[in-house]
Amino acid sequence: MTGPLVPFREIVLKVHSRCDLACDHCYVYEHADQSWRTRPKAISDQAIHWTALRLAEHARTHDLPSVSVILHGGEPLLAGPARLRRVCEELTGALEGTAELDLRIHTNGLQLSPRYLDLFDEFNVRVGISLDGDRAANDRHRRFADGRTSHPLVLRAVELLRQDRYAHLDLGLLCTIDVLNDPVAVHDALTGLGPPRIDFLLPHATWDDPPHRPAGSPTAYADWILTVFDRWDAQGRQIPVRLFESVISTLNGGPSLTESLGLAPTDLVVVETDGTLEQVDSLKSAYEGAAFTGFDVFSHTFDEVAAHPGVRARQLGLAGVGEKCRECPVVRSCGGGLYTHRYRAGSFDQESVYCTDLEALVRGIETRTAAATTSPALTDPQELDAGQQDLTRTLLAALHTELAGRGGEEWARAWELAGTVEQRSDGLDTVLAHPYARSWLLSCLDALRQGRTGTPGSRLAAHVAAGALRGGLDLPVTVAYTGGLLHLPTYGALRLTGPAGSGRAEVRIAEKGFLVRSEGAELHVPRPDEATADWQPLRRTDCDGAPDLALDDLDPYRDCFGTPVGERLTLAGAADWSRRFAHTWSALRAAVPAHAEDAAARLTTVTPLTAGEPAVGRHGAGAIGVSLPGLTPEGLLRATRRAKLRALLDVTDLYAQDGAWLHRVARRQEPAPVSEVLSCAYEGVALAAYGGENRARTLAHTRQALEALEGAAELTVSGRSLVAALWDEWEETARGR
Repeated sequence: MTGPLVPFREIVLKVHSRCDLACDHCYVYEHADQSWRTRPKAISDQAIHWTALRLAEHARTHDLPSVSVILHGGEPLLAGPARLRRVCEELTGALEGTAELDLRIHTNGLQLSPRYLDLFDEFNVRVGISLDGDRAANDRHRRFADGRTSHPLVLRAVELLRQDRYAHLDLGLLCTIDVLNDPVAVHDALTGLGPPRIDFLLPHATWDDPPHRPAGSPTAYADWILTVFDRWDAQGRQIPVRLFESVISTLNGGPSLTESLGLAPTDLVVVETDGTLEQVDSLKSAYEGAAFTGFDVFSHTFDEVAAHPGVRARQLGLAGVGEKCRECPVVRSCGGGLYTHRYRAGSFDQESVYCTDLEALVRGIETRTAAATTSPALTDPQELDAGQQDLTRTLLAALHTELAGRGGEEWARAWELAGTVEQRSDGLDTVLAHPYARSWLLSCLDALRQGRTGTPGSRLAAHVAAGALRGGLDLPVTVAYTGGLLHLPTYGALRLTGPAGSGRAEVRIAEKGFLVRSEGAELHVPRPDEATADWQPLRRTDCDGAPDLALDDLDPYRDCFGTPVGERLTLAGAADWSRRFAHTWSALRAAVPAHAEDAAARLTTVTPLTAGEPAVGRHGAGAIGVSLPGLTPEGLLRATRRAKLRALLDVTDLYAQDGAWLHRVARRQEPAPVSEVLSCAYEGVALAAYGGENRARTLAHTRQALEALEGAAELTVSGRSLVAALWDEWEETARGR
């Protein structure tokens, strides 16, 4: 087994091994493993003590901020209040000062009473109750040994838990699915009780002991669950359902929210009433001893269990599922299903016995939610711009938080003034939208994470000063400068002659332009777009269809392209540079007017580079770097497409990055990650439209990339929407339009 050891963050502690119900679908008593018969009924004081010690040791070893302990059985309430108090006291005491303790209990509710709930309130033990729906549904499996119904007693427990004094302990309801039950009736019965959350669980089954399928339907369980989903959705999703939220999360690039789905490594271990340490409890459905590790809390650490081959097999993510699952487009959402459900005759290497159901479920939820969950930034330029602005502001707020006072008085004053500018104008928005504001923020955050603080306050003050000027605010802002230049983002740079080329200057608006006071001198810049002996303005360059681009050869944070940037251009050099860039742009616009128009809507800034093809760097949306020797219409098209895709990826999860998927595409000897394949397709459809002597080859390569993406499990709903749009572009080009 490869990969780092995954520490346990969740412990299932069996406090009692017997039950007061005789549920015929229970994996503990009714399935293959019958080891409960040889275990003590209640956990001993010694086992409790050693469990607490081992857990605290594990938390310290791995510096875990929190751990969850689920009190389980059998029926855990049969342990009695005194024993449960001992468990809570031992765990709380052992973990105090080491890690936060999240205590939970899963119960059938029959024994629940104020006596228990007062104890749980004292130790903040949250309570989950098992209930399979209305009385008809619940009585199908959850009965007493003599056949009596348990439903009224469970409802009594739910109502007790809902009382105001206990409601904060309510964890929700757990429902095991039976497709013979009416899905709408089950949903309505559960939601009618107003729980904070509902968990729907597939009944445990294996290929050797498959689930019941009425009329042999291969998707009976998916059909049942999707009927519940439709009811849940139609009623406004009033109560969270973990199964649905997990699928929606993974479809949109997020994590799985349940062990039964997704590829997240398992981080759970079971402590039995006799102190033995076992793997996940559901394995008892596979065969006798399937959960066995040979370890116990008295002699072994949790790390030893975490290194057990059986545990490690469920920590391998994509590598831990069978070949059929690895090639399936929905594997990131279903994760191959619960590990136990893959068992057949001594092996867990095949797909889940619920495979057809899981695929139908994921695809069904995707179809139902795609329109609502697809990012509007894909089709709405204003949404994309808003997302970019939000991202820059988020980074600015993150920098403020990370500094935590280390920015000194300069940062504090600039931060306060930024709030004033925000309240009185939108000038700061304009300045922060400049691409190199993002470069500055990212470089500051990098420095902090490397233990360096620097002087971020001076750059923030410069942004605030520029924002005040753009907002027309008479607000003096003091800005530090070095190297004899005071740089005002989106405006330009002013040459100052302070001692050793550094100092502080006050910037404020004037009737015409702005004033800068420094070292007793006052400089007036009456027309910020015109150069003087001391003032270097940010120049503009006009192109056919892309007017008023900033030609930024001044910003100190423009050096973010991976290729050296050029020095400040002379007046004649800037004119020649602009002319040649405009000529190339016109050629691009003539060849692919639609792509040029789309690029022009995003492009705000071009920066001269010393060499190489047009490039995109580590900056905000709207900038490209250009070297005149490497400038061609085709290269410009590549760069603007790359910039657009980068902007989308900044604000939209097009694919998840938690897997090891690789895809074969043309022109590559080795398989490539989805990021490269998507980039190839995104640039390829534009280059094919551009044409040239390689048009046919580009069309073929782009098609191969798009075909690879169609089966890419890591693509989100938004990612698949984008791929569908790229297919439309490709087909239009292939038809020769």
